[in-house]
Amino acid sequence: MQTIDALDSTLRSYLDQEQTRLVRRAYYFAEQAHHGQLRRSGEPYVTHPLAVAAILADMHMDHQSLMAAMLHDVIEDTGIDKSAISNQFGATVAELVDGVSKLTQMEFDSLAEKQAENFQKMALAMARDIRVILVKLADRLHNMRTLGVLRPDKARRIARETLDIYAPIAMRLGMNTVRMEFEDLGFRALHPMRASRIEAARRASRGHRTELVDKIRHQIEAALEQEGHDVEVIGREKHLYSIYKKMKSKKKSFSEIMDIYAFRIIVDSVDTCYRVLGCVHSLYKPVPGEFKDYIAIPKANGYQSLHTVLMGMHGVPIEIQIRTLEMEEMANNGIAAHWLYKSEGQSANASHARAREWVKGLLEMQQRAGNSLEFIESVKIDLFPDEIYVFTPKGGILELPRGATAVDFAYAVHTDVGNSCVACRINRRLAPLSEPLQSGQTVEILTAPGARPNPSWFNYAVTAKARTNIRHFLKHQTRDDSVALGRRLLDKALVLFDTSLEQLPGEQVGDYLARHDYNALDDLLDDIARGNRLPPITAQQLLGEASKAQPTPDSKYSQPVAIRGTEGFMVSYAKCCHPIPGDPIEGYLSSEKGVVVHRESCKNLAEMRENRERLVALRWDDKVEGEYLTHLRVEVENRRGMIAVLATRINSMGVNIERISTEDKDYQFTYVDLELLVDSRVHLASIMKRLRAVSSVRRVIRLKN
Repeated sequence: MQTIDALDSTLRSYLDQEQTRLVRRAYYFAEQAHHGQLRRSGEPYVTHPLAVAAILADMHMDHQSLMAAMLHDVIEDTGIDKSAISNQFGATVAELVDGVSKLTQMEFDSLAEKQAENFQKMALAMARDIRVILVKLADRLHNMRTLGVLRPDKARRIARETLDIYAPIAMRLGMNTVRMEFEDLGFRALHPMRASRIEAARRASRGHRTELVDKIRHQIEAALEQEGHDVEVIGREKHLYSIYKKMKSKKKSFSEIMDIYAFRIIVDSVDTCYRVLGCVHSLYKPVPGEFKDYIAIPKANGYQSLHTVLMGMHGVPIEIQIRTLEMEEMANNGIAAHWLYKSEGQSANASHARAREWVKGLLEMQQRAGNSLEFIESVKIDLFPDEIYVFTPKGGILELPRGATAVDFAYAVHTDVGNSCVACRINRRLAPLSEPLQSGQTVEILTAPGARPNPSWFNYAVTAKARTNIRHFLKHQTRDDSVALGRRLLDKALVLFDTSLEQLPGEQVGDYLARHDYNALDDLLDDIARGNRLPPITAQQLLGEASKAQPTPDSKYSQPVAIRGTEGFMVSYAKCCHPIPGDPIEGYLSSEKGVVVHRESCKNLAEMRENRERLVALRWDDKVEGEYLTHLRVEVENRRGMIAVLATRINSMGVNIERISTEDKDYQFTYVDLELLVDSRVHLASIMKRLRAVSSVRRVIRLKN
């Protein structure tokens, strides 16, 4: 068990006497505050904050972080508040403690929401002081080390949260040592049987490997010594979770994963890194395409190293990492190494700046997210897949996750560029916005004034920043659309009582809004458009006593609502019957989907007519806009190349084909089903006429349902 005296000796090695005294004082304060409290293991509660401080001391964190570690549970678990800590230890320490403390005073609908709210609060505190997350990571690390005393279900929940959120955050901040321990401890808690079997297999294979590892290491050391390089060569062993992940993702056996031998070479300078690389490449043959230079282009978390894979004796693959001692420290401790190297300038500051940039991005996501659950999903996307590096037209480098597209690139440049993006050039050729980018490509974004995000971008945008901004923009558009549609629907219902929203007295509308807990009329109209309130019932409630008069359905005022095609998300088109302009249509008010437009002849609509108050009379506006999906079935002779003939004929009319599928009718004829985008029935009729003119086409029909 850690004691304050043992910790004191560690602190004296890098803190001055006054700072060490302040940390001791925080410990005694915490000891008094937690007096009488015990951990599940039966130990005094203060052993936990002491252990958290010891983890941070091993990283050589500053005295304020250590004081916050000592006090991090005081606000949450004792009667002492933030102001008392501020009076005793200063505002900075109090802010750190408050940032780490959980939200205990609020009630949440679910555990997931509570975790998301806690993380959101912590992210805001991180934006003020990045040390909040370091204290939190140390706190979580000690909790993971003592997971064995908890109930299995609670231990599994904490382990899952650690693997989903905290291990990736440690990775994102470059704290590799903490990340690996998180992963191994989480893996053991979630899958104890798998962990024990892999551990046993690793132990068994260690004996066979040791001799070969030593032989390869001696060869590398001898070759480098001969060239006059004074280096340290370390054999690396894969940790449990990385073995498990590789076995699972690559579908390989344990022996195949362990066939690779890994070494790290620690050198004295960046120049020596490249010289040593040349030496090892002359000693063993490098594997093409496996060299990565993270010194010239560091990872987003500040990680720097040269990576190469060599083919050693007997065809054994050897992974080599070459880095300086400072890079090694940064790789293991990441942003925490900022405090260790804070007097030495550039490298540590670059890592710190990257971390701040990431937190700034978190803050932007948090402001644009609708709620805490949406925010935490965005953060999970951002934490953190493999990276690719692409160039701007002016030669700048942007780092994006693997699978990113030009849309992600546009939002990475600037939110306004993303919002007004219309096309892109990849390596100077026009390319679709959905094309996945590759490392080394130069990407140019073409923008247009008045352009706006397309909902289809959600299908291929992968970065959290892009997805959050698209969602934010569309939400605002949706709100405006839904309010306008709600007004039209309510006016149509009121017109049956020979009145309209404009004619209703303001006090009458105000009373209704107050009775039903609406802050503004727009909130009510939004609810109507989303199908959460029905226009006829709302109209009757708004009119109160006056509504006892029967509505007049046959009144000259009773006109269908016109659909323009520009209503946005609050009007959707049924996938069962695919209505297009010119079709007789009717609408159904669906909760959250708003108005769903069906063809009048749709079989599904016939069933919905039992719920008459949700039906809406609709018609197409004279100036309807947009393209609408429709289905055609073409019966053709079984001849080679018929699909190409049909596609060419359709493309020549400038029509987009969304999907083609075929189904054999018999040995002589085949059905070709086409999904096309058309703007009206007239447009569709002209397409069908052109298809019927093809010699091998026997019949063309539009599918109804």
